Amino acid sequence: MSGPTATDTPMPPAPAGSRDVTLVLVRHGRTPWVEQGRFQGRLDPPLSTHGAAQAAAVGVRLADVTAMPPLPLPPGRPWLIRHSPLARAAMTAQAIAQAAASAGTRIPLVADPDLQELGHGAWEGLSHTEVEARWPDELHAWRRDPITHHAPGGEPLADARLRAARAVDRMLGDLGGQLVRDDTPPATPADVPVAGHLDPVVGGPGDAPDPDIEPWSVVVAHDGILRVVLLRLLDLPLEQYWSFPFGLCCVSVVEVRAGRARLRAHNLDGHLATIEARPGHDPRSPVTGTT
Repeated sequence: MSGPTATDTPMPPAPAGSRDVTLVLVRHGRTPWVEQGRFQGRLDPPLSTHGAAQAAAVGVRLADVTAMPPLPLPPGRPWLIRHSPLARAAMTAQAIAQAAASAGTRIPLVADPDLQELGHGAWEGLSHTEVEARWPDELHAWRRDPITHHAPGGEPLADARLRAARAVDRMLGDLGGQLVRDDTPPATPADVPVAGHLDPVVGGPGDAPDPDIEPWSVVVAHDGILRVVLLRLLDLPLEQYWSFPFGLCCVSVVEVRAGRARLRAHNLDGHLATIEARPGHDPRSPVTGTT
């Protein structure tokens, strides 16, 4: 896919100060292996034709956040697009950037190795049926308790959590934001978010984002690592890993207000309706999971 690359537009400097920010989390589009129910992990199949259409659709949706129904985002363009370097995520990120360029805005693309998918070791390239037949105990244990079990030769969730934390720090740092944890209070007044506000009523007075002080960016990655990223943002334990699946090319929105993250939307997929309704599309094909 042709279009903007990381070298086309320089990465803008982060806004000064610590402020309210918003992240849009997007899983990549379909690949032939998703359609075949295969574990992908760190292997690198590209988008399928259907996946490229999904990527183009989410790009158009994010190019106009005020289109009905409007997304819970500040108006204007994203600050940048941070993405996994694996082809399926990079191609999706490029489609989002291309849609923005068609609307007259060039957005920097930044590849982040910490956003690669969880490594699935010996399972990569195999179908769920094959893995079920060869490693039934290991697969069931991983589904039951992913913290202490994983694919043979795969990546433990504890390791994924470390790189997700690094990626989250970069995502927020891109925009001049930060998280405030209950167990790590700010050391000095200078560390307290200067523009932070948190209205307890979503959509209530004072809740509307200010585009001048609340920048936003897009993160394009994979189901497994996005689950860990979201848990990190929301300060939830890894035990909740299976609680937040990410649909292909769906839109999830996380606001960080006054240093606290809140999930405003998860798996918005209205922009995919006409694509999924096309003749030949099998609605039973997997759209979530860690393939």
